[in-house]
Amino acid sequence: MKAKAVPSGWLERDGRRLDCGPYMSGALEAKVLLEALNARKDKLQAVTLGGLSGIFHAGRIKRIWVDSARYGRPFLSSTEILQADLSNLPFISNMAVAENPRLPLSPGWTLITRSGTVGRMAYARPDMDGYACSEHVLRVVPDPDKILPGYLYAYLSSKFGVPIVVGGTYGAIIQHIEPEHIANLPVPRLGKRIETAAHELVHEAAKLRDEAARSQQKALVRVQELLMWRTAPATNITQAAASALQRRLDAFHHTPRVVEARESLARLGAERLGNNVESVFEPNRGPRLKVEDPAFGVPFLSSSEVFRLDPAGEYSISTRRTPHLDKLLVSERDLLLPRSGQLGGIIGRAVLPLPTYYGHAASEHLIRVRCTSKEDAFFLWSVFASEPGYLATIGTAFGSSIPSLDCELLADLKVPWFDSAKRSQLCELVGSAVYANTRAIHAERNAVRIVEDAIEKGAS
Repeated sequence: MKAKAVPSGWLERDGRRLDCGPYMSGALEAKVLLEALNARKDKLQAVTLGGLSGIFHAGRIKRIWVDSARYGRPFLSSTEILQADLSNLPFISNMAVAENPRLPLSPGWTLITRSGTVGRMAYARPDMDGYACSEHVLRVVPDPDKILPGYLYAYLSSKFGVPIVVGGTYGAIIQHIEPEHIANLPVPRLGKRIETAAHELVHEAAKLRDEAARSQQKALVRVQELLMWRTAPATNITQAAASALQRRLDAFHHTPRVVEARESLARLGAERLGNNVESVFEPNRGPRLKVEDPAFGVPFLSSSEVFRLDPAGEYSISTRRTPHLDKLLVSERDLLLPRSGQLGGIIGRAVLPLPTYYGHAASEHLIRVRCTSKEDAFFLWSVFASEPGYLATIGTAFGSSIPSLDCELLADLKVPWFDSAKRSQLCELVGSAVYANTRAIHAERNAVRIVEDAIEKGAS
């Protein structure tokens, strides 16, 4: 339980709000520090396109899902705006988008989660252009004649902007914010030099993430070309020979697309996965012994956190008292596979760790495919992240309520081990994506740091 004493004067200045949120979030402290800043402060609605109408959400919609981009466009939920890989999004129908023109996004907007976990932010990058987005996400549309989009994002996502946004939430069980709750949020004007520097770094990060997405897509396309894989509509009708049912009776394992995926991977001199990697293992399950001081722990990442733009972990676990900590630590030679969840969710979605969290601890819900080299991990990501690789992976899952992956079944999976020239080509594409995503993280962190340092120095 958290406890905090606040001056009675804060109750008066914050509209006599008696709920804890505004006082526990740090919003009042941020406002006090901004007031001490010797710089002009604009209201957020004064720097958005159209004033208050430049801060909006799509409103509730009827979600009609379709199978391909031919009939719809990719749809981002409030979770998916925070993800680095947008290649597996569902498609919402063109009819739904036509009925609600507030659904599509444009690059340069600041996106803010507005219900549930409030205040998580993302910068709409080029590869999001035209994507539809959930009503649970606020759009902040900057007026480029009044403020640079990247600077506005860097400020709103800083340790001064986030608490004020979160402080505007309401609701006891499921919290929300509406546009009018942040319309008067103070935006400090820090001068052309600082605002331009922050904007250029955020803009660079967006471009790098776009480059990373293109490199990853090229790698996946190349793998599927080598495997002679052709995407076809899924079918729910399954036939299997009796001889194929001696080990597995679950229907999904025998669906045509899963069978085709296994057979596709088994071509071209495929070998058992376990023969070409150091190990395939699931870290031991045990208590997560949290520590307040990061000096006595390492950041801990959940199985959903590793998909985010900048995985950092929400807390640290003890380096001395956590049993089997060495098994939890992430290596540059690891390929991560979420081991449980609903089919079509994160289970089996291959993730490559980024250098920013090498040596951090990650959940036991992430199976490690520990390779003999970083380059092999890059190559195997391209195989497992491809459509046949993913289908073959989740085809090994067992369990009806919450399917799970098994390390031995994964290690027995046949995977193509292309010749060195093809592996090098795929490794180069995937490696460039890792490098671009890492540079993007540092660029965005530097943008926020520039803004925070300027505010702190100006208010001291």
